[in-house]
Amino acid sequence: MNEVIKEKLAILPAQPGCYLMKDKQHTIIYVGKSKLLRNRVRSYFTGAHDRKTQRLVQEIEDFEYIVTTSEIEALILEMNLIKKYDPKYNVMLKDDKTYPYLKITSERHPRLLITRNVKKDKGKYFGPYPNVIAARETKRLLDRLYPLKKCNNPPGRHCLYYHMGQCLACSEHPPSVETYKAISQQITSFLNGGYKEIKKELNQKMHEASEELNFERAKELRDQVQHIEVVMEQQKMTLNDRSDRDVFGYSYDKGWMCIQTFFIRQGNLIERDVAIFPFFDEPEESFISYIGRFYLHQNHPKPKQILLPIGADNELVKELLEVDVHTPFRGRKKELVELAMKNAKIALEEKFSLIERDEEKTVLAVEQLGDVLHIETPKRIEAFDNSNIQGVDPVSAMVVFIDGRPNKKEYRKYKIKDVQGPDDYETMREVIRRRYKRVLKDNLPLPDLIMVDGGKGQMSAALDVLENELGLDIPLCGLAKDDKHRTSELLYGVPPTVIPLSRKSQEFYLVQRIQDEVHRFAISFHRQLRGKNLFQSELDKIPGVGQKRRRLLLTHFKSINEIKNASLTELTRLGIPTDIAESIRIHLNEER
Repeated sequence: MNEVIKEKLAILPAQPGCYLMKDKQHTIIYVGKSKLLRNRVRSYFTGAHDRKTQRLVQEIEDFEYIVTTSEIEALILEMNLIKKYDPKYNVMLKDDKTYPYLKITSERHPRLLITRNVKKDKGKYFGPYPNVIAARETKRLLDRLYPLKKCNNPPGRHCLYYHMGQCLACSEHPPSVETYKAISQQITSFLNGGYKEIKKELNQKMHEASEELNFERAKELRDQVQHIEVVMEQQKMTLNDRSDRDVFGYSYDKGWMCIQTFFIRQGNLIERDVAIFPFFDEPEESFISYIGRFYLHQNHPKPKQILLPIGADNELVKELLEVDVHTPFRGRKKELVELAMKNAKIALEEKFSLIERDEEKTVLAVEQLGDVLHIETPKRIEAFDNSNIQGVDPVSAMVVFIDGRPNKKEYRKYKIKDVQGPDDYETMREVIRRRYKRVLKDNLPLPDLIMVDGGKGQMSAALDVLENELGLDIPLCGLAKDDKHRTSELLYGVPPTVIPLSRKSQEFYLVQRIQDEVHRFAISFHRQLRGKNLFQSELDKIPGVGQKRRRLLLTHFKSINEIKNASLTELTRLGIPTDIAESIRIHLNEER
């Protein structure tokens, strides 16, 4: 788990929403939803998992999230995002299935249907409904309450539903168009929130059935109430008019602005764009200027309609972009704008939290380390570590941290030249001497603090070179490790003494990061050098392979196994004679 993920996990909101996992190419590889983002996303990086989840977590390099106002919104948004991005680790919701809608047809004798296909056929659509069973049960209730057409019989030929009072289309005198319009309006009112009276009536009947000890009837009525509640739960991720819209929301604080854009396509929220930047004008002016650049300079396609929050200059945007611009004051469109504003506020708060945490880990940690050592703030720290195996291929490495952050452009690697055998003290002397002779010669910046990975012996060797040979007075400390090779103690002074650091303090974490980084850098260099030397030594044993041919093989092939498995044609194509190519293959196969 990298530092970016660690920091973002610490400030995740405890709200419902969707999360999008990304790999190192910033490709979305998994989309999930949760009623509590903080707990769900953190669970991926803690505890044990099955193999599939382990593979997913190993590929995650970053993530983002979109906050919703309910779990059902998160569920529908998850469906839209999976269909949009087709993440490789999502196995559900990747086909063409969609959640069902309730539909009132536009026929002469309208019907109430459940459908998964929304068309522009003048019918009225309601949904989508993630709970299919609840949608079906709600349709059954509406069928009993409102007698729309349920059969294909001609007038006068009565069906079973007619005798049950649930279908009037096949009566001798079918209802008029006005009657059907009134029924359709009642169903529309029910599905748009006017269901509370019916729900109240069902609750009353449920209590009456319970008092009469008719528990089966009471349970049936209770289930109907629950199904209505599930189906009627509001969500904003899908708009039934199937139009293309862009929804803007913004938030600003401390001279920074965050603008969130929700892209509604065919009625579905399928994507969002986030921009965070410093602004210098009035917030409303900066917001309008951003919208203009968004479409005219960044060439984003214009939708049929743009939804803006209250207070925005709609007329100016409309004149500039020549599209319909609207500020909704009620309904789902207003809730979408509010959701965009909410996400913008959360994203801005996240940025400030990350900045504060980063400063605690870097700038403030450096200042606190200087206070602990009673020196000026060590803005530039150079750290050294040695690596060898019983004196073979000895190397040393130096890393540079500026204001608590690694500056990899200034990292340096050293092959040890003058030391024979595994002598860590003399190795430290050589690398300190070579480094700071070059610093003095080239007039490079001197560090404010030098760290050596080791105890009193390494510190003494480094100080002797700095003070007695080079005449430099630079604070120097040592980093000792415990039996498990973890940062244990910080040593400083003459003679060196242990500097007490709280293991939960930011200065201790800074020292630990520096020690881990220089050790990693030294080990990787040693492995690289050792592997190359092993590679070269085996080639040196082969008659006819001199320095030029060895370099040719090293450049073209990545490992001994690749040369071993190469065909004669591949080897001779490099300009190597057939007999020597054959000798290379025989020798390497014998060695293996």
